[in-house]
Amino acid sequence: MSSTHAARVAAGALAALLVLAGCSSKAKDDDADKAGAGGVKTGDGISGKTINLGVLTDMTGVYATLGKSVTQAQQLYVKQTNAAGGICGYQLALTIRDHGYDPQKAVSGYTELEPKVLGFAQFIGSPFVAAVKQRVDGQDKGLVLPQAWAASLLGSPYIRVIGSTYDIETINAIDFLIKEKGIKKGDKIGHVYFEGDYGENALAGSKHMAQESGLTVVEQKIKPTDNDMTAQVAALKQAGVKAVVISAGPRQAASFVGVAAAGKFNVPIIGNNSAFAPQLLATQAGPALMNNYYVSSPSLPIGAHTPEAKKLVADYQKAYPNDALDNGIVAGWTAASVFGEALKKACESKDLTREGVDKALLTLDSFDNGFGIPQNFTDPKSPSSKQSVILQPDKSVMGGMKVVREAEAAQVAQAYTPGA
Repeated sequence: MSSTHAARVAAGALAALLVLAGCSSKAKDDDADKAGAGGVKTGDGISGKTINLGVLTDMTGVYATLGKSVTQAQQLYVKQTNAAGGICGYQLALTIRDHGYDPQKAVSGYTELEPKVLGFAQFIGSPFVAAVKQRVDGQDKGLVLPQAWAASLLGSPYIRVIGSTYDIETINAIDFLIKEKGIKKGDKIGHVYFEGDYGENALAGSKHMAQESGLTVVEQKIKPTDNDMTAQVAALKQAGVKAVVISAGPRQAASFVGVAAAGKFNVPIIGNNSAFAPQLLATQAGPALMNNYYVSSPSLPIGAHTPEAKKLVADYQKAYPNDALDNGIVAGWTAASVFGEALKKACESKDLTREGVDKALLTLDSFDNGFGIPQNFTDPKSPSSKQSVILQPDKSVMGGMKVVREAEAAQVAQAYTPGA
């Protein structure tokens, strides 16, 4: 089956699922809003003195390492918040479902949890978030903070991307290649990308940056199930590319970098934020990753030298002493903190309904939890930031990543409208 045909079949299956799921979704009753403690209005997802939040994660699929870290960081946030008295006198609770990066499980997980939760502090996978977007924007209206950065998710007042979208992140990545790695006008760069929202949005960024900078992009489209990048390395080496961008998962990045090193294909390689896991440094690809691989990230890494980062590391290590430190912890903690801040603002306005929380998020114009990039949520049509930090794998550093370029938005990124 061709990848295009496969994508169409998958899209068709998702569409059918959504029709079925839509039929079973409960009708919303505007009269369900009730006044809780202290005259605070409440609605869906609040039972007694508990605010229920949903988590749709990947513990068993292509992003298993990321999903575990994101989820544990959010569990830590909830535990600490509850120990400090909760929010507005309410305790927080997470209901977690593992979709294993499977479209059917992701959509059915959303359908199951949506009536029971106020919103979602986690939803991994751009294609799956996009699949339920119509329902979120239509009848559900619950706040979703996805661990997904596709520009197709912008424009919704309820699904809010934290940090730069993949296209902007890729523009910043190529800006780094031009400024720091000698890529110049007339050069070819390769782009290995997942079919679907994530990869294709990143590709839009590289094509835009190439057009602005006089570069040519040589494309290699892959599926999330493709783990051996030998053919892609051979094709890009033959095409004579001077650098490579990877918009895929950690496994694909490790395979590509390892195969390239073995074949003496010595060009700089840079990935999007979800194309690396520090656990890879213990594999055969480890030395090659430290030598020639970079990552464009929406925040400073877990090993950042800020007081907030150091406290998070200490707390996380105490809670999960046997688990590795990685940037999934930052993503999970940041999303939980943003949701928590929106809940606090909604409480001040005495409105903890879904609508009240959505409105509260719109008031956050410079939220900063100590990871280098302030986030502005006042415009649903824009990501909360256009900056990226460039990281390099380094096993001698806590969390396995060091900063090689501080937070910056390329000139092209500043002028660019995501998804345009």
